Amino acid sequence: MGSPQGSTLTTNMARLVDGSTAGREVSRIDCLPVYVKELIAGGAAGAFSKTTVAPLERIKILLQTRTDGFQSHGVYKSLRKVLKHEGLLGFYKGNGASVIRIIPYAALHFMTYEQYRGWISDNFSFLGSGPIIDLLAGSASGGTAVLCTYPLDLARTKLAYQVVDTRTNFGCGIRTLYPRPAYSGITDVLTTVYKEGGIRRLYRGVGPTLTGILPYAGLKFYIYEKLKTHVPEEHQKSIVMRLSCGALAGLLGQTFTYPLDVVRRQMQVESLQCSTIQGDTRYRNTLDGLTTIVRNQGWRQLFAGLSINYIKLDSIVFSLQLPSLRKVFWFFDCLFL
Repeated sequence: MGSPQGSTLTTNMARLVDGSTAGREVSRIDCLPVYVKELIAGGAAGAFSKTTVAPLERIKILLQTRTDGFQSHGVYKSLRKVLKHEGLLGFYKGNGASVIRIIPYAALHFMTYEQYRGWISDNFSFLGSGPIIDLLAGSASGGTAVLCTYPLDLARTKLAYQVVDTRTNFGCGIRTLYPRPAYSGITDVLTTVYKEGGIRRLYRGVGPTLTGILPYAGLKFYIYEKLKTHVPEEHQKSIVMRLSCGALAGLLGQTFTYPLDVVRRQMQVESLQCSTIQGDTRYRNTLDGLTTIVRNQGWRQLFAGLSINYIKLDSIVFSLQLPSLRKVFWFFDCLFL
């Protein structure tokens, strides 16, 4: 028992046991489905990118909603004003809700896509298996993800909209720029809004979002295919080329549907706005929102903050490791929605 051979055997057995334990730990990770790994990686990348562009996203919401004191400001002046009154943390107001929303949004988008695609293929075989099915399945899965996570988007907008002077009062002892108490966080927004109007109030503004999903997805695929025709055949399978075409297609598609995003934002915060900003009216629907904004605020307001989307395009580089077009579009959607 105490011989060198026994000692060697004991050592080898210990190493074997340790090795098997390490092997089991590795196998647990390796055994995860591919889509789960992609979801985790995509969620982490999405959260990082959202946090990176959070200051720009905050300014975009302030410009879209014509927040008092920001109507005539550009991006640079608005950034300086937020920094002056709220400090660095002011740039990230509402970002928590945005980051929390990414994982369930991505999970639903990924998992329901294949389900919708299979259902459409089985029930509408005359559509074939080309881009039309991809377009319909992508729109349906996007709509499902939006519906399930919309209250978090509402919370993000309301938190980003409220400007609180944490350094000096704006005057008359009032600390906020609108006559409503500030929300203290995500939970406070959701519970307060629910008490005010129930589930329906939590989905205020979802109409413009759903209206824009199909044309946005259609434009993305159409523009992408058009861009590909101008790419030499030997470069069409290049990930960098596909990424570039996908990013440009998504950006142009988002540009055409941007007015719907402005209507959504204004509908989300209309209960917080002063009557002088919106004329003390509520938008009855998407079309009424578009026409009222043009009539009262001018057509340029429908594109307020659009330049920020072009600035944020640089963040698409974080998706360089996503190998398929659908993943590129998904990352782009997570970045801009």
